[in-house]
Amino acid sequence: MFLGLQSRLFRNEAHAMNEQKVGRNKAVYVTYSIIDQSGLVYEQYDMPVGYVHGGNSPLFEKIEAALEGHKIGDRVEVTLNPQEGFGEQDPELSFTDDIDNVPPEYRRIGAEVEFQNERGEAMQFRVSRIADGKLTVDANHPLAGQTVTFVVIVENIRDASMDEIVSGLPADQSHQLH
Repeated sequence: MFLGLQSRLFRNEAHAMNEQKVGRNKAVYVTYSIIDQSGLVYEQYDMPVGYVHGGNSPLFEKIEAALEGHKIGDRVEVTLNPQEGFGEQDPELSFTDDIDNVPPEYRRIGAEVEFQNERGEAMQFRVSRIADGKLTVDANHPLAGQTVTFVVIVENIRDASMDEIVSGLPADQSHQLH
């Protein structure tokens, strides 16, 4: 009986030692939802997306810090104000013109158009408003100026390779994180 108990304790201890936690130089895979300030789901990823924790990750700093020490299956909610997330609304990135001056294919909310400045730098704009014969295009992120909540679930954790640590993304990553 003593040997059976000792064997079970050893297996449990070995399992606990192998249970990885989110930490520096770990490839971490998560699913997530972004909830806008009105409580609506703005974006949701049900397929895991990955990043390398503690490196050159594209993840928002506050979210990465909140995930530190968590295990597979953990659910983490993080609220970001505009400064921590998508930034404040910049009025200089919004332009309004008469709808008659806009080609018909762009006369719908959400239509995207790329403009270049005099230096040849390109910027993506989307149609954000149509009212009273006017059309507004905006290069701000749609969540700029909003406090948002990320609901993140840790799906997998593994050691990252040296190349992954340098890039901040796992080699098998196909989706871009926010």
